[in-house]
Amino acid sequence: MTLTRPTSGVADEGAVRRPGAGRAVAVLVLGALAALIPLLGPSAALHETGEAVAPGTGGIALLRAVLFAALCVPVGELFVNRLARAVPGDPAQAPRSWAPHAAGVGFVAALGLASVVATGNLVPSSLAEIDVGGLYASRDGKLALVEVNAFLAAGLCALSRRPATVVWPLAAVVVAEALRAHPTTEHDPLIGSGLTLVHLACAALWAGGLLHVLRRLRRDTPTGAALLGLYARVAAVLLAAITATGVWSSLRRMPPGTVLEQLTTTAYGRVLLAKVLLVAAVAVLALWARIRLRRAADPLTACSPARAEVVVLGLVVAVSGLLTALPVPIRW
Repeated sequence: MTLTRPTSGVADEGAVRRPGAGRAVAVLVLGALAALIPLLGPSAALHETGEAVAPGTGGIALLRAVLFAALCVPVGELFVNRLARAVPGDPAQAPRSWAPHAAGVGFVAALGLASVVATGNLVPSSLAEIDVGGLYASRDGKLALVEVNAFLAAGLCALSRRPATVVWPLAAVVVAEALRAHPTTEHDPLIGSGLTLVHLACAALWAGGLLHVLRRLRRDTPTGAALLGLYARVAAVLLAAITATGVWSSLRRMPPGTVLEQLTTTAYGRVLLAKVLLVAAVAVLALWARIRLRRAADPLTACSPARAEVVVLGLVVAVSGLLTALPVPIRW
């Protein structure tokens, strides 16, 4: 009798499946944790600040975080697929697009936010309270409708023969968000909208782009390191733009003489401080990945810090959703 070892395919079958299942569980856990930030964050941020908060702030923050995430995914796909064309000898096929699913999720989130606007910025308790016609009578209502229709159009474009046309409805979402964040009663609202537009667009390219780069690298393409390096160079510029517009926007809402005080005594300031710390952590991870990309024997070892960077960027998106739902301490 002779003993034969099982074939490598059979022996490795379980090993291949376990990491995939582990990743799926990790994604679900991290997604749940990210959802808890906007849901539970308002009470922690408003603790002992003396500020009032509208009912349903947690739900609104969650919907806006979901909307931001749904915007990042297709924007990142377009961005990285365009970068991949500049990589010589890249034979890899792009992974299956998540753009249609992201557009569907964004549509649901935008519809939920529009229903809040239709009831006077209150969470509706029944369908009878939603005044759909009233959306056309206010600026916020019209912007909410633009976002709903834009995500619907984005889904149709993503499923069409020319999926690249999804860029136009996504651009409409970015513009609508920029205008919504700065009402006409604000001092110089167009400046604020311009800053938010650049900030949001660069953030979507950064977060969504890194996610799609890592999805492409799972195919172990020989040009993966070149693609990651090309993305890293562009990401450095995006980070600079995000930092500059973020600081400028914060100083417009919190004058220099009150910044330190408001970072600890106002809900907006506390959440903004948390976002700054998370972005700093992302910058460190990005620098670590870039050092590995340049100096390591295997440049693709940079994927490890890059995966951690994606996770922290997900937390940044969740905190950003919470930040948009809290009262803004405008002091002119």
